[in-house]
Amino acid sequence: MTPTEVTWAMPGRIEVLGKHTDYGGGRVLVCAVDRGITVRAEEAAGEPGALEAVSDAYPGALRLEAGTPPTLPAGHWGRYVHTVLARLTENFGPLRPARLTVSSDLPPASGMSSSSAMITGAAMALADLNGLPATEAWSAQLPDRMSLAGYAASIENGKSFGGLAGRPGVGTSGGSLDHTGMLVSQEGQISCAEFAPMRLIDRVPLPDEWSFVVAVSGVLAEKTGAAQELYNRGPALLTALVERWNRATGRADATVQAALRSLVGEDLERPLLPDAELSAPVPTGGALEASPLAHDERLAPLRRLAAEGAERDRLDQFLLESAVLVPRAHAALRDGDLDAFAAATAASQRLAETHLRNQVSQTVALVDTAGALGARAASAFGAGFGGSVWALVPTADADGFAADWKERYLRTEGAPPTASTLVTRPGAPGRRVDRARI
Repeated sequence: MTPTEVTWAMPGRIEVLGKHTDYGGGRVLVCAVDRGITVRAEEAAGEPGALEAVSDAYPGALRLEAGTPPTLPAGHWGRYVHTVLARLTENFGPLRPARLTVSSDLPPASGMSSSSAMITGAAMALADLNGLPATEAWSAQLPDRMSLAGYAASIENGKSFGGLAGRPGVGTSGGSLDHTGMLVSQEGQISCAEFAPMRLIDRVPLPDEWSFVVAVSGVLAEKTGAAQELYNRGPALLTALVERWNRATGRADATVQAALRSLVGEDLERPLLPDAELSAPVPTGGALEASPLAHDERLAPLRRLAAEGAERDRLDQFLLESAVLVPRAHAALRDGDLDAFAAATAASQRLAETHLRNQVSQTVALVDTAGALGARAASAFGAGFGGSVWALVPTADADGFAADWKERYLRTEGAPPTASTLVTRPGAPGRRVDRARI
């Protein structure tokens, strides 16, 4: 018997490392935070596919229908809900009429992925309200949390997932990092995941004596309009490169990571830099020629297909971030080597500035200020072009650090007065909070 009311709590997430690697199939370090979005779905009167949606952050109620595109502005929260409704209907048939209530304590457009939390929470609540997880159509395609994360990402980016056909998403060409952090995390732990193949590699505890302080820059990390175009340029560059690779080799690789694996095989299970060089900083002053990876002849067939400039920089950032920095940082956390972890984080941040080119002066200032205040490591994270920065600090000092960080940042030129800070440790994954938990 299907329930008449379902509530899901879906956390935000911190991308610890792995900047823009997920949509290339690469590796990430990610954890949930202890804030998020709560979605309650209740049965209601009406025709199948009808949905009333309300939010505590916005006035009024939205009336959505699965087969009718909403007349809402780009980026409106109701468009995310409608995307979920339409995709579930496309894949599993008409849904029962429902009322959806959304509440949040996650800062919007902050880089902690409130939009993905909205999509994932709404998908899980509506699926449970309609008894979809008990069906063969669901369980055959979505047997575990990792596959659920991949499906939630496909709702957002519009791609097909397994045998579940895609349809227009929300306009961004992102990957599965956000949804993995929300659904696959464990409290107190940082997850290491890969997306080609899609798998959870490991979880590493963050010792109790360390916490993350997150500074929300006040520069909104929105994925609409010009910002969406800038964000989507990264996936487009990698997609074009993979298409060129497949034409040149006769292969059918779906991602850069798959192409890379075809070149280096099982060596991808460890950092591509030799063990003797793992303690050295990774050069990031220009293209990859300064790095030992440039002398790895196995990479040449892929690298020479990338045009000089933005495309080569994008590939080089992916190779260093996914195949060197994330494995290095993962091993450092596993070994308790915070010096090596901080070095990998610093290299990742430099690559974001020089190769991804998705940083703004405010996020750069926050990273620099965190270091000046004694943070063990700090990095911008999320879509870029605004958003937030995390800093790793002793738990006992976290509240004081947060206050000092905000106060110093607000004195820097261009810092919006809406900037804020919060303290968190790796949080629990998304969960059903009304009755039986999934």
